[in-house]
Amino acid sequence: MRKKPESDPDLIAQAAQLAMLLEVSASPKAGNVDRCHDYPDTRYEDFLASSVAVYPVFRKAALKDTGVGKLIFEAVEASKRWHTGGNTHFGAFILLIPLVMAGGVQDLAKEIVRGTGWQDAIDFYRAFAIAGVRVGKVNDLNLGSQESLDRIREEKITLFDIFKISSSYDSVSAEWVYGFERSFKYARIVGTNVREYGMNDGIVMTFMQLLAEYPDTFIAMKSGNETALDISATASKLACEFDLDKIRSFDEELIERGINPGATADMIIASIFIALIKGWL
Repeated sequence: MRKKPESDPDLIAQAAQLAMLLEVSASPKAGNVDRCHDYPDTRYEDFLASSVAVYPVFRKAALKDTGVGKLIFEAVEASKRWHTGGNTHFGAFILLIPLVMAGGVQDLAKEIVRGTGWQDAIDFYRAFAIAGVRVGKVNDLNLGSQESLDRIREEKITLFDIFKISSSYDSVSAEWVYGFERSFKYARIVGTNVREYGMNDGIVMTFMQLLAEYPDTFIAMKSGNETALDISATASKLACEFDLDKIRSFDEELIERGINPGATADMIIASIFIALIKGWL
């Protein structure tokens, strides 16, 4: 981007949209849908449709037109209106909405998420109900539970409070709680990698480095912590070698095994957005 978006809501929304498009188009991106392969029920085109559909919501976010929870709900609703491929960007919306509202400013993003209220939590649960997301069962404030909604209303539990509970086992929640540290760290890394390797390969390299450093919590939820650690160990080796043929074989293996580093993809989207806003890409 030649000009930093700063406070221009159109440019901020476009940066968020472009971040989603660049992430899904990068290939080979181990275990995830990209321009070279689909899942049986979710196609590359579903991600493209989702990325285009949410532009009006991102613009509202850049204008700070409503609350975080409602914007996440509206993003999911807009995405679902334009495709039938299930969940494409739920985790990405959780990260992008406050970052877009903050114009990519880290301290402001921290302030926004810490300032969420109980209605944001209700709206987030509404978003989850229509998103088609697979999550593990938890003992406290389980998503999709009417009892949880009643408790949120009665105790005025904020969305930030809920993410504090889930931050120990979900990396997207942890980004809220710890001030988007990984997203900003990898925004700098993706900028460096893109300058060295080009856009596609730079994003692929960043994806492998992030997966290597932080075991994917979606894999851990679905397939167990040991599997998540094994995948990260392999990603670490491949990131050092950066042999695209070997990464492509790793990608095919994960697809065959049904292993999807979805949380890693969500964070890469956030990092690309930040890099675009900062003028690092």
